Amino acid sequence: MATKAPEFQATALEAIPKIASLARGQFRTHKTKNLEWRKTQLRKLYWALEDFKPQLVEALKSDLGKSSFEALLTEVDWVKKDCMWMLDHLDSFAKDQKLGSPDVPATYSIMNFRVKKEPLGTVLIIGPYNYPVQLLLCPLVGAIAAGCTAVLKPSELTPACAMWTKELIEKRLDSGSFSVVNGAIPETNALMNEKWDKIFFTGSAQVGSIIAQKAAQTLTPVVLELGGKNPAFITKNCSNLALAARRLLWGKTQNAGQVCMSQNYVLIDKDLVPTFIEFLKVAYKDMFPNGAKASPDLSRIVNKRHFQRIKKMLDDTQGKIVMGGELDESELYIEPTAVLVNSVNDSMMQEESFGPIFSIYPVNTLDEALNIANLIHKTPLSLFTFGNKAENNRILNEMTSGGATINDGFFHGAVNTVPFGGVGDSGWGAYRGKASFDSFTHFRTIAETPGWAEKLIRVRYMPYDFKALAFLNRLTESKPNFDRSGKVVKGFGYWITFLFGLGGKSAKGAFLRWLVVLVAHYLYTNRSS
Repeated sequence: MATKAPEFQATALEAIPKIASLARGQFRTHKTKNLEWRKTQLRKLYWALEDFKPQLVEALKSDLGKSSFEALLTEVDWVKKDCMWMLDHLDSFAKDQKLGSPDVPATYSIMNFRVKKEPLGTVLIIGPYNYPVQLLLCPLVGAIAAGCTAVLKPSELTPACAMWTKELIEKRLDSGSFSVVNGAIPETNALMNEKWDKIFFTGSAQVGSIIAQKAAQTLTPVVLELGGKNPAFITKNCSNLALAARRLLWGKTQNAGQVCMSQNYVLIDKDLVPTFIEFLKVAYKDMFPNGAKASPDLSRIVNKRHFQRIKKMLDDTQGKIVMGGELDESELYIEPTAVLVNSVNDSMMQEESFGPIFSIYPVNTLDEALNIANLIHKTPLSLFTFGNKAENNRILNEMTSGGATINDGFFHGAVNTVPFGGVGDSGWGAYRGKASFDSFTHFRTIAETPGWAEKLIRVRYMPYDFKALAFLNRLTESKPNFDRSGKVVKGFGYWITFLFGLGGKSAKGAFLRWLVVLVAHYLYTNRSS
């Protein structure tokens, strides 16, 4: 099979309603609810990725200048591992969940309460340009596992990847159940005019807002994976400044910094700034011994528009470039660049770079750093903290983010099986691992009331009987252990429970403590023998 991608071709606008209708029709056959059918699709996706690996690696090189190493590690092999992990766990994810204590009172235990995991239906997945394979197909893994049908919309900014993805999906997976629509704004608008059971969007906050508004018109639920102006904190108690520099630089070199999780700026104790800059230069030299431009590992910016956007941030800054700074528009090359700034209003602080550039902002105290970070963006997608334990905990407590990593770059987002998502205006919802299955699943509570239980539920029928209600309350209500001011009251009942439970906070805890006491007593009384 040739590795050069077919010429990019947008899907005909008049075909889009038919594609959506076909996907909805396939879901209505109920075949996707069969677990073996889902597993077969995941297995087919795995082998499609393996068989199309040369084409996808070449496409990522063509679209983003991405090295084959990154193409495999963060794109193709990443999704393959996702398929395997989901196959290993799908049976346990999909089985009914029996509901008992503490969810269901013992009084109602005969009603056979359970949660049935059901697919939401037909979903739309809109992918971004920065990781055009991973961030489009990983949500698809969750959709397939949950039993949904799906239409995918790749980014038009990575045309080679988009064309190979279309061929991969439509030739290998169930026909009609999974389709790809290629194009730009007109095609996306046409897709948004269709009714979906969920929309999964990864991209900018600006477009995400448009998606959310359109989805709200039909009460369609959405997952929004957006971005943010992510802060890194380096306190005066940072244990290894050289390591902090190396790890943060890594976050701005992978995929040429076109990573929604990487730091936008570094808030650092002012006394550490000169040393930190020197360590950045050392880390740069280690990563790029012949310079970043000559490196076969550094990606390029996706297109001229985004190149000019990043360049403008550097042109408008009032700060000082302390590392990097070289640009070459003919190659869409931007050198990893650090800028020392002294104003929160600087372009390097106020705009999301989404590229290999970041700012360094000296602070006097951790209080000042937290105030600045919350002022710039109070709900970023990520944050990073390099301090002692107390400082790290304070930062996590006083600033909200979608995810966070202590003593590293975005490692919280570097494992494909743990939940990932934003908060506030950096995103709604999460996926990866079990969260991917959950994202496309309806958790349907089911109760089953036996006919012989009629006398037990007599209380609900008219004419109402307050004696029956009082009896029901005695069976189902818990008495408060607190007064009207909210203070816990440790009365006689508390101390009796504490004494006989040996301080255990649950029946299980009390049992284990009594077991230890009895074993100790047995060993003591039999020590001579």
